Amino acid sequence: MNIPLPQALAPAALPAIDYAYLEETLLQLLAIPSPVGLTDAAVRYTAGRFEALGIPYEITRRGAIRATLAGREAQPARAVVAHLDTLGAMVKSLKPNGRLEIVPIGHWSARFAEGSRLTIFTDHGQVRGTCLPLKTSGHAFGGEIDTQPVGWEHVEVRVDLAAEDRAGLAAAGLEVGDWIAFDPQPEIQPDGYINSRYLDDKAAVAALLTACKAVRDHGLVLPVDVHPLLTITEEIGSGASAALHGEIAEMVSLDISIAAPGQNTSEHAATICMQDMSGPFDYHLTHKLIALAKAHGVAHRRDIFRYYRSDSAAAVEAGNDIRTALIGFGADASHAQERTHRDALEALTRLVIAYMCSEPVARRDCRSMGSLDGFTEQLCPGDMLVPSTPLPVPETFLGDPLVQQTDSERL
Repeated sequence: MNIPLPQALAPAALPAIDYAYLEETLLQLLAIPSPVGLTDAAVRYTAGRFEALGIPYEITRRGAIRATLAGREAQPARAVVAHLDTLGAMVKSLKPNGRLEIVPIGHWSARFAEGSRLTIFTDHGQVRGTCLPLKTSGHAFGGEIDTQPVGWEHVEVRVDLAAEDRAGLAAAGLEVGDWIAFDPQPEIQPDGYINSRYLDDKAAVAALLTACKAVRDHGLVLPVDVHPLLTITEEIGSGASAALHGEIAEMVSLDISIAAPGQNTSEHAATICMQDMSGPFDYHLTHKLIALAKAHGVAHRRDIFRYYRSDSAAAVEAGNDIRTALIGFGADASHAQERTHRDALEALTRLVIAYMCSEPVARRDCRSMGSLDGFTEQLCPGDMLVPSTPLPVPETFLGDPLVQQTDSERL
């Protein structure tokens, strides 16, 4: 079905974005360890970024941030959400060999932890170490290093301490339940490629803050209130289940989008996700984002992800009656050593700005309940096709055997 571009989405020049600010913000976020449960420092940093932009904000008990960019009208308000938390690990036990058994925080494969440098956060300080398979040296184990299984039970952390047993680890202050953050190892290439752990979702946070900066720098007038929302538990599934309020009618999540065989995503574009494992996103909000991308010449792809969920799913599952959508930056190798390109981050930032400056999907959404007046419409009666071949009436061919004869037989 051809969806015409609403008049409210007529092309208008988007302001230039401050890419230097985006890159600076990304690197500073990557410098702050923030596995789920250890996010206070990232929250404090992001709150400081809002303060520097003159954007008011509130923080929940645990640290989710809800900022406010005031529009001409307060309702129906919208939220644009990204998450500050990352993957990580936690100490499960102190091993007799002086090493640490660990379990993951969030869902990721031990395959991508092997060989990584890391920091263990104890109750009293930090200790450095390396995550290694149980059998690490070909000189000692021969071909067994290539045949050992992959899994968290098949790795351990070698701690950079003179500890040869469990007692030595305990004496150094290591405990069960200590948090572990893996080094991000960022590298930005002159041609625009960006490699690092935790681009999911710190690259999207940087894009969101840069979009907010553009609104402030250029004095953009927003039709309705926009609430930039930063969550702290997306990687374990709860995400935006908190920090929303009743005025929010639309929510767009910003997250990593995966370029891989069988996917339509590109590292050089923003992705508009039509469906993830939690189901389809809101028809009208998603198609509005597509129309905005086209109107403003934002490089974009449409995609569907079967093994993926975001803050939007958590918000709906928590009982929020809101329209949700998901847009992201195209990237390769999620939950591993991820890679994206400047093109994708710029495209995502521009699409966020276009969305913030656009009219809401439906003014009726300022009320949680209402009549049909102003309700959206997906299919008009003329769009609904009916079967072209009518079924025969049963009484014409059932019952009297003579009736079952064909016309030619009766002749």
